[in-house]
Amino acid sequence: GAFRVVRFDRRGFGLSTGRPALADDVADIEALCRGLALRRIALVGMSQGARAALTHALRWPARLSCLVLDGPPGPGSAGSESDVPIDRYRALARTGGIAAVRREWARHPLVGTRTTDARTRVAAMIARYPGADLDSMPAPVAADEPGTDTAAVAAPCLVITGAQDLPRRLAAADDLANQIPGAERAVISATGHLANLDNPQTYNTVLRAFLNRHAASSP
Repeated sequence: GAFRVVRFDRRGFGLSTGRPALADDVADIEALCRGLALRRIALVGMSQGARAALTHALRWPARLSCLVLDGPPGPGSAGSESDVPIDRYRALARTGGIAAVRREWARHPLVGTRTTDARTRVAAMIARYPGADLDSMPAPVAADEPGTDTAAVAAPCLVITGAQDLPRRLAAADDLANQIPGAERAVISATGHLANLDNPQTYNTVLRAFLNRHAASSP
């Protein structure tokens, strides 16, 4: 099936300005839905984006046809990536500038890739990383941060990871798949955290099959 795709940079990342914050990510998803008159959506969130997608799904369940959580961070990661030494990067930004942070980030296992195309794409993303999340401490976490209410997700859900993702990410994905009623679990072979870039053919096949079953038939 064919799908209309709407995507956006999280505030403070990509080409977007602003201060990164989960509450704003969730508000931006809803603003896009209202501004584009989207009554029902299939929501796909990767990595920290999975937190925003899950929060939106819990807050606006009537809008959701299905949910995909890709490489979600583990519990206790609110406000920053628990797998990433944010404090170290913040200090490095002060002493060596954003270029030093980019060099360090390029060596982190979360952005490790196997294919030349994926490495090129990741290098381009890192080159434009502005470091907005290092300028100040993370925004306070909302009281309704997801984690204990995942059983309330009523829509079909797919939880994805690469087979070689970090152990914490694999465990978090397994936990979510067990907590969300009827959730499906998919593991993409021959890739780490960036499965959509490093093994796109398999990733897209799995994602499209799920969406064909649950998004295409939604009103």
